Amino acid sequence: MQKLAPYSAHSEQSKGRLYKESSPTYRSEFQRDRDRIIHSAAFRRLEYKTQVFVNHEGDLFRTRLTHSIEVAQIARSIAREMDFNEDLTEAISLAHDLGHTPFGHSGQDTLNACMKDFGGFEHNLQSLRMVDQLEQKYAEFPGINLTFETREGILKHCSKKNARDLGDVGQRFLEGGQPSLEAQLTNIADSIAYNNHDVDDGLRCELITVEQLRETRLFARQCETVSKLYPQLDGRRMINETVRRMINHLVVDLIETSRQALLDSGVRDIDEVRSYGRPLLMHSDEVAKDSLELKQFLRQNLYQHYRVLRMSKKAERVISKMFHAFMDDYRILPTQYHALSSEMAGDSESALARVVADYIAGMTDRFAMTEYRRLFEPGELT
Repeated sequence: MQKLAPYSAHSEQSKGRLYKESSPTYRSEFQRDRDRIIHSAAFRRLEYKTQVFVNHEGDLFRTRLTHSIEVAQIARSIAREMDFNEDLTEAISLAHDLGHTPFGHSGQDTLNACMKDFGGFEHNLQSLRMVDQLEQKYAEFPGINLTFETREGILKHCSKKNARDLGDVGQRFLEGGQPSLEAQLTNIADSIAYNNHDVDDGLRCELITVEQLRETRLFARQCETVSKLYPQLDGRRMINETVRRMINHLVVDLIETSRQALLDSGVRDIDEVRSYGRPLLMHSDEVAKDSLELKQFLRQNLYQHYRVLRMSKKAERVISKMFHAFMDDYRILPTQYHALSSEMAGDSESALARVVADYIAGMTDRFAMTEYRRLFEPGELT
């Protein structure tokens, strides 16, 4: 059994689930959460949802699924070293992107624009909605009935307006509190995985170059070390070794900086972590600055590359046209949505819009493109 620090989350002290259940046999509460997430339909769909590149552009590019697995690996390793709850960390990591739309951030931005008069759309809130309501696997309750601690970690950010409707899991956004250390860790591991693996994918598809990346301190330092140690290393192996060392550098700095911050804070348990005035896990100032520089580089040179923007424009058209078509006539939604949609339409337009948003957000990239063709292209009728 893993030895846990006193300020980590302890399964036997969980705040519980939305619907009371008997304790699991031979598993902890957080292990049960992780297993339910892995067996959910939303988790399987991540295999065909965009990270940066649409999945049909190449078999080696990251998807939301591979990204979630990589976040879990990084976060678990750190959790084990710091005596945090590894099972809870893994559960949050695997669930954190369940609410993402097809086509990555462009899909989210478009759906949010479509929903601006109906409460908006935010993938983080949608991830919580997915596990609380939309998954339909159990006879006794909607959703998959995760513990408070996992749900708390999934909800990385939230407006005060939305937080008021979420009960206990939204309370910290109203009171200025913090989530568990496991949730804080997953948030940082997400950024580590996202930025460094986007470097790898961006180089693989030749949208950015090694020469450009050498303008960033984080890449340049590790690349220079690799070049000195292995002067004969070929391009792909050099890139892999550099990215590996970048991740290791960030992980080591995070552990060492956070250990000191925890010691300085004097927190003794998870309640004191939650009431502490700021996050307790962090990078050193220098590494945080280098990470921000890399993030800004990727935003300017990769995410704004014309080939990525072309796909984003296609995504905007696909999602926007589908949304408005379903809003104009809910009867063209799949049969299983008819009863729900007619009830929603009778209640309010906002409620119908949320049903439509749930349907679109749950689509994979390729299903969204197929559904678009069925709706708008002659000859695609089924």
